[in-house]
Amino acid sequence: METADVVVIGGGIVGSSIAWHLAESGCTNVLILERETHQGKGSTGKSMGGVRAQFATAPNIQMSMYSIHFYSEFDERLGQPGGYRPQGYLFVATAPKHLDYLQTNQKLQHSLGLTQARMVPRDEIVARVPQLRSDDILGGSFCPTDGFVDPYSVMTGFTTCAVERGVRLWRSAEVTAIHANGTGILGVETSRGPISTRVVVNAAGAWAAEVAALAGIDLPVEPLRRQLVPTEPFDQISHEIPMVIDMTNGFHFRPESLGFLLAWNDPEEKPGFKTDFEPSFIEKILDRAAYRVPCFENVAVNPKKAWAGLYEMSPDHHCILGPVEEVPGFFCANGFSGHGVMHAPATGRILADLITRGTTEVVSKAATLSPTRFARNQLLHETAVL
Repeated sequence: METADVVVIGGGIVGSSIAWHLAESGCTNVLILERETHQGKGSTGKSMGGVRAQFATAPNIQMSMYSIHFYSEFDERLGQPGGYRPQGYLFVATAPKHLDYLQTNQKLQHSLGLTQARMVPRDEIVARVPQLRSDDILGGSFCPTDGFVDPYSVMTGFTTCAVERGVRLWRSAEVTAIHANGTGILGVETSRGPISTRVVVNAAGAWAAEVAALAGIDLPVEPLRRQLVPTEPFDQISHEIPMVIDMTNGFHFRPESLGFLLAWNDPEEKPGFKTDFEPSFIEKILDRAAYRVPCFENVAVNPKKAWAGLYEMSPDHHCILGPVEEVPGFFCANGFSGHGVMHAPATGRILADLITRGTTEVVSKAATLSPTRFARNQLLHETAVL
């Protein structure tokens, strides 16, 4: 029978980060299980790739600060490309309540050491992105260390370096059963055979609840479709601009290749494993794009190039990290609610710390992210969700 000190279920950006951080901590007898023929076919390969620290709660801010610093050193540290581009995130406020919200968040961000984030006046917003409709803009916030990464490259880099350190990767390996008794995890059954292990990490993304159920665990994570629309090449706006978020309706966009990537979270979307792109979404998002950026009225879009992926939503829009008390040896790395890519480095560090030494310093109160918070009704609430 195959044996491993740690089995990581899910070979996307989160699972690969956990495996690399474990190897860096000296735990190299790690086996990653990827059910697909190759990695990145889940949410990783369909992500918008944004990274930001402009959040409303301490855990998310701290995880972002760790991760963004890590991404800034990724190429040098791993010898692999991560594609980090610090072009910033620009939140555009069109109502006094937006400004109040951003200022409140920024006080917390500054208190945690994110001093780069600052409020910006309307004139600076217009100077950065002159093509914006600006008659209703009151101001906003900007953080220059926010930006974008290439999620697929990051996942590949983590995996390559982890494997070089002795970590193993099984592809086409679907988990069919998880065995445990009163003392904890005993092993895992897969489509490629059984594995003996005392530690299992659930990094299965939108499928996390199904994996947890194999161990008799009720995990409150559900999939939610997220649709993205790339434009054809478009040169009427600079490709050095930041990610721009219109707080009027949540529409946001960033440079991508020779065009732009358009995103909007449709409030009518219902949870479920829907991964087909809905053509009617094109009109919805282009209406919002042209409202904020009038020259987008002329932008060309090929519906065949648009795609849909899945967010893994938790009830309080925070990740679920750490051990499950009732099944010793079972660890969660789930429920990122759209922030899996930006928090992958911090998640890897936190899980490696918790598995190898039982504590972590990445976030000041790791227990607040524990799976136990739902039974104890100690939910966090992140409102800065895109």
